[in-house]
Amino acid sequence: MLTELTVENLLLIERAHLRLGGGLNVLTGETGAGKTVLAHALDLLLGGRPRAGVVRPGAREAHVEGAFLIRRDALADLPAELVRELDGEREPVEGEGEQAEGEGETVEIVLGRRVSADGRTRAYLNGRTATVADLRELGGRLIAFYGQHEHRKLTFASAQLQILDDFCGPQQAERRAACAAALTKLRDAESEMERLKDLSAARERELDLLEHELGEIEQVDPQPGDRERLAGERERLRRIDALRGAAALGSAALAGDEVEIAGAVQSIAAASARIEALTGLDRRLDSLGQRMRALSLEADDLATELGSYAQDLDAEEGALESVEDRLSALDRLIRKHGGSEQAVIEYGAAAAARRAQLLGAEVAAAEASAERERASAQLDRCVQALRAARRRAAPRLAKAVREQLQTLAMADASFEVALGEREVSASGADTVELMLAPNPGVAAAPLRESASGGELSRTMLALMSVANASEPHLTLVFDEVDAGIGGHTARAVGERLRTLASGRQVICITHLPQIASLASAHFTVVKDTDADPTLAQVLELADGEVVGEIVRMLGASDRDAAARRHAQELLKAA
Repeated sequence: MLTELTVENLLLIERAHLRLGGGLNVLTGETGAGKTVLAHALDLLLGGRPRAGVVRPGAREAHVEGAFLIRRDALADLPAELVRELDGEREPVEGEGEQAEGEGETVEIVLGRRVSADGRTRAYLNGRTATVADLRELGGRLIAFYGQHEHRKLTFASAQLQILDDFCGPQQAERRAACAAALTKLRDAESEMERLKDLSAARERELDLLEHELGEIEQVDPQPGDRERLAGERERLRRIDALRGAAALGSAALAGDEVEIAGAVQSIAAASARIEALTGLDRRLDSLGQRMRALSLEADDLATELGSYAQDLDAEEGALESVEDRLSALDRLIRKHGGSEQAVIEYGAAAAARRAQLLGAEVAAAEASAERERASAQLDRCVQALRAARRRAAPRLAKAVREQLQTLAMADASFEVALGEREVSASGADTVELMLAPNPGVAAAPLRESASGGELSRTMLALMSVANASEPHLTLVFDEVDAGIGGHTARAVGERLRTLASGRQVICITHLPQIASLASAHFTVVKDTDADPTLAQVLELADGEVVGEIVRMLGASDRDAAARRHAQELLKAA
């Protein structure tokens, strides 16, 4: 229930503070006085988009704030972060915990919205900054809003389907979500099949190219640093004769030619033996002799290694050609696949993965086909579940609406809910057509063809009464839903609104005295055109003031005695 509504600097209203109660609250006023400004204020609280120029001229910003009381169990499925926000600093509500058994704990929620003159907005929840999405999330649990042209939406097929699904109960929303998910899964599977089909068309050609490229890469088997290593090896092999000559010369200098010329090894060995023969005579010479023996051993070992090195170089004849070939092949791959050994390696890995994908395309196609069949079967189950629920609910909805129409001066009207079939979509594969015959003896026809504006308004009221019967916590707001009706019909609509307000809160913006006379609380909007800019005020009428407002709504002067009697009779009859 909306307990308080504060509006500041919104269009014609400079400041208004309304204290609302349960039952039927009506808002009246001259045409253009600003009644729908309050409807726009409520829309802002529910996360709606502000209209251009909504801030009162001369003001920096507009401010709207609404305080609501609601049962905690109506908020059970809120996101966890919103529940924490509501519980964070909640003040005890007067009378909380004193509800009758089964009513549940009552909590207070304060929603706020500020709109600056440049169009920027800020949202508030219980005095703290929130998001517009938070307001929308909570608003759907607080208010059901039906605007001036809401009844026209009844002519839309999607709106009619939604009305029937809402009547089916909360599980229908879950069924629709499951249907949408199954349809998405089916479309994904079909897209994958199409992709694999396109892949198969060029598969052989691409496989041939990949096999050729991978063959080149695998033959060279590039590794990081290969090019630098091969370039160094090529330079070494190009100087192999110089290397061999230097090694041979060194070996000969050390070892001699084993025939005529003694090498350094023999000379050092002879000198070492000579010194060793005098060991023990002079410690200094003994130390030098040890070094001579070590030098003799090292010279002999070095001569052997130099000879071996020269022989090994002889065995590398032809290696230069092999290195040149490998380096040339590596350079071709680098130019072809990215400019570095790492790029070639990465391309090879990607090509191998693509080859595996192509080779597995047939398996993938079979898997995608199986997935499509599973998704199609799941979608069919979801479609059938939605259809079964709609078929069960359609006659019950029609019967309930007919009962409501009887109380709205359409006792002879016929109302049916016709179901048809169509191509599968996220909402299933059904069409819903609301069929109305306002007068007896006339065949029922689609609502868009058979109903006048007033009949549409009453049909919408009947539908909304039925649709919201199971949600007494919702405040129902009707913005001139009585358009196009008058006389006894207006009285019947008013009675329906009052009945609907039994045990709940209904707010009705109306121009009909028959409806206003039934209100439990009456507010009026008064426009002061002498103010600059024009100013509108919202006043709550006391019992004695209601008669004068009813007289005005009847189009009479306040001094018109007959009109005053008529107004008093309307109030008395209420």
